[in-house]
Amino acid sequence: MKKTLHVFYLILFILITNYSQAQNKQQMVQDWERAKAYTKEYLDAMPENGYGFRPSPEMKSFAEQMLHFTDANYELASLAAGVKNPLPDGAAFKSADQSKAATTQMVLAGYDYVIHILQTMTPEQLQDSITLFGKYEMTKQTLFYKLFEHQTHHRGQTTVYLHLMHATVPEQKLF
Repeated sequence: MKKTLHVFYLILFILITNYSQAQNKQQMVQDWERAKAYTKEYLDAMPENGYGFRPSPEMKSFAEQMLHFTDANYELASLAAGVKNPLPDGAAFKSADQSKAATTQMVLAGYDYVIHILQTMTPEQLQDSITLFGKYEMTKQTLFYKLFEHQTHHRGQTTVYLHLMHATVPEQKLF
């Protein structure tokens, strides 16, 4: 009886852990979908003539900010999945066409790529370890959190760009 009870608790623990990991993955996908929609509002809010705008000469333009984190989205999601990045190194950031239409298309495609990678990974795969830049060891799930933080940081920087261009800044989308 005691052994049966231990097996029961072990199975229950595994089921609860698997359910929790699956729920966590689902929440991550929802957060990325929300971030995509929020970023689209930023892309839509910036007028066409603001895509090349730089608050100062040494800063990235609005388009470059967006394309910078898009390159990271592709690179790090590919690394987590163990697949080849479909973009050559820095392809979005170095794009000759940084118009509103082209930038919007590239940025949204980058979000779609991350979301697709997340959807194809199992909760167990998200718990696998990975080393980033040869020195930062973390789970793949943590890598996606870091990537989320990165895109949030750069989108947040563009709030100032929108203000300086007298564009309406989108309302926060926390939920």
